[in-house]
Amino acid sequence: MSATTTNYQQQGQGISSVVLGLKPYSEYKDSGLPWLGRVPEHWEIKRLGALLHERGEKNDRGQVTDVLSLMRERGVIPYGEKGRVGNKKSENITRYKIVRPDDVVVNCMNVIIGSVGISRYTGCLSPVYYVLTRRFEEDNPNYLNAYFQTKSFQLSLVRIGNGILSHRMRIPMELLKCELFPRPPTNEQAAIVRFLDHATHRLDKAIRAKRKSIALLNEQKQAIIHRAVTRGIVPDVPFKDSGIPWLGQIPAHWEVRRIKQATRILRGKFTHRPRNDSSLYDGEYPFIQTGVVARAAKFITGYSQTLNEKGLAVSKMFPSGTLVMTIAANIGEVAVLTFDACFPDSIVGFVPSENVDRDYLYLVFRCMKHEFMCEAPVNTQGNLNVERIGSMSIPFPSRAEQEQIAKHVDAETSSFDSAISRIAREIELLREYRTRLIADVVTGKLDVRETAAHLPEEAHADEPELAEIEESGEELAEEEA
Repeated sequence: MSATTTNYQQQGQGISSVVLGLKPYSEYKDSGLPWLGRVPEHWEIKRLGALLHERGEKNDRGQVTDVLSLMRERGVIPYGEKGRVGNKKSENITRYKIVRPDDVVVNCMNVIIGSVGISRYTGCLSPVYYVLTRRFEEDNPNYLNAYFQTKSFQLSLVRIGNGILSHRMRIPMELLKCELFPRPPTNEQAAIVRFLDHATHRLDKAIRAKRKSIALLNEQKQAIIHRAVTRGIVPDVPFKDSGIPWLGQIPAHWEVRRIKQATRILRGKFTHRPRNDSSLYDGEYPFIQTGVVARAAKFITGYSQTLNEKGLAVSKMFPSGTLVMTIAANIGEVAVLTFDACFPDSIVGFVPSENVDRDYLYLVFRCMKHEFMCEAPVNTQGNLNVERIGSMSIPFPSRAEQEQIAKHVDAETSSFDSAISRIAREIELLREYRTRLIADVVTGKLDVRETAAHLPEEAHADEPELAEIEESGEELAEEEA
C-alpha cells in the first residue's frame, strides 16, 4: 500500500474503500511545470488558449435578463441565490457578458483563491469575469473546470498577476491563455469527472453533517447567551417590560440605554478604491479586512496585511480592546480586537464606557445580529448605517452584574466551544483531503479509470449546496469592473 493511499485512508472518511484501489499510472513524463510535475505519458500538454477561448458575446441589447453570480464554493449561481454578500449588481446590464451552460467562468481578480466555476445556466455576468468556452466538443467541460480548481494551478498564476494582494491579483487574459494545461484522452476525462463526482459527493455529505452538528451546538450556545443577556442569572427577580420588541421583559432593576450612550463609536474610512492602491501598503500599521472579522471566533489575534504612513492617512486606527462589527456583506458579525489596527469603512468599532464590561457587550451584540440586519437598508448593498446602530437600545445592568453574566456564560458554554472547535478541525481536514484528492486525480497522480467504470449510478441534484462561511466574509471584486 502506497504512502499516498494510506494517507487517504486515514483522512477520507466514507470514501477510503474507493480510494484504496487507486494506483499511479504505469508511465509518466515531465510536464515541464514545477506545480504540475509528472503527468501520464499519453496525456497531452496544451496551452489553455488551445482548449478554451473567450465566448465574446455581449449583452449590449439587454437580450439576456437573468443575472448570474460566481461564488467560490458554489460556482455559478443565479444572482438572487447568493444573498447579501459580495457587490450589488449593476443597474445597467447591457455591459455584461453572456454566459451559457458548460462555460467555465473565471473571476480575473479572485481566480488565485479559487473563484472559478462552471455554469449550468444561460445568463449574463459582470465584465470582471472571463467567460471561457471549449474549442473542441469532445473535451469535458467539468474536467477543464476541475483543473482550474487545483490549488497548485491557482497559486502558479501569482507570477502573472497584477497587484499587491495575492488574493486580489488581476490575471490578464492574454497571459492566462498561454498557461499550460494537461489534456487526457476524452474517455479519461469522463472517468475523472465520474470518479470526482462520486468522491466529492461523499465528502460534501460528511462535511454537511458536521456543519449541522456545529449549527445545533451554536443554537444551544446562543440560547444560553440570549437568556443570560435578557433575563440575567439571578433567580426570582421581578421583571418589567423593556419597551424593546427583541428584548421583551428584563429584570426590574436593569436600565435600557442606547448603544451610543454606552460606547464611543469609531468608523473605518478606508474605501474600496484606496484598498487597491499598492502605494498604501507594506508599513508598520496592521490592517484588518472585513473577512477577518466575520471569521473570528471571538478575538482577532493576528494580521497578514499592513499599511504605511500614507495608508494610515486614509484609514482609521482602532485601539486594542475595541469591539469591531461588520456593517457590509455579512452584517452584524462582531469580534474583539487585541492590538491596535486599521480598518476599512465596512467596519465599525465600539469602545466601551467605564461602566460597560466589554465581554458583556460582546454577548449583547451577539444576540442582536438579526436586529442589525433588519436595520440595514434593503435598497442598497446592505450597509448598516452607523447612526442607526448608535440609536439602538441594549439591556443595561450594573457593571458588576455585567461581569457576572459574562463569566457565567463562559462557564456554561466552554464545553460547546471545545466541541465546535473539534468538529471545525475535522471539517478542515476533510476539506484538505478533498482538495488534495481532486488535484491528484486531475493531474494524473492517481489512475481512476478502472474504479470509475464500476461506480454505481447516482443522482445528487436535490441535495443542498455546500455554502461556506468564508464566502460571507470575502470582499469579492464582482460588479464594479
